[in-house]
Amino acid sequence: MPPVRMLIADDHEIVRKGFRAILEAQDCEVVGECGDGRRAVEMARDLHPDIVVLDISMPSLNGLEAARQILKARPQTKILILTMHESDSLIREVLDAGARGYILKTDAGRDLVAAVDALRRNKTFFTSRVAQMILDGYLKGDSQPDDGDGAGDRLTPRQREIVQLLAEGKSSKEVAVALGLSVKTAETHRANIMRKLDCHSVSEVVRYAIRNNIIEA
Repeated sequence: MPPVRMLIADDHEIVRKGFRAILEAQDCEVVGECGDGRRAVEMARDLHPDIVVLDISMPSLNGLEAARQILKARPQTKILILTMHESDSLIREVLDAGARGYILKTDAGRDLVAAVDALRRNKTFFTSRVAQMILDGYLKGDSQPDDGDGAGDRLTPRQREIVQLLAEGKSSKEVAVALGLSVKTAETHRANIMRKLDCHSVSEVVRYAIRNNIIEA
């Protein structure tokens, strides 16, 4: 079996280096690494990795949105999500984004190699709690409580990107530059988002973004 091609995205260089050392010791070819979600999407399109390891909490574009964009461009790529957190709403979002694996950073030393091996064999790998939730049929139906805001379901992928940038303190001009939009278009998006979320200030957008796992507190 040829070496599996890996891309690692985490905003902490020491974490990336540690993961790289673990993976390269296991016959994996790390074709690239980066520190933000937007760069991860670009590199996935250019480098064609078999598996992308994504931290959820990254600047510019979080891991969930990066996963969605990567899979839209390259459906055959497998996504392994790494996070410090484990909550019902976050687990739902990870699965909805199309990830095939989900492990806690605290368990990475023990589970990373096993997770990559499972994904390269077209299987899934989840932490024990996630696996139990799936086994119990937790995600069947809509009767379960939602920890996030229902308005989030109505945001488009582009609007979720803009919410993250606004929550990170970007101005409309900076949002326009980051996304290749005109300032007027960015301002229109901002106004539509504020109306949809019933937010009247950027601080309210920040609170919404934290509650819905778009940025980390």
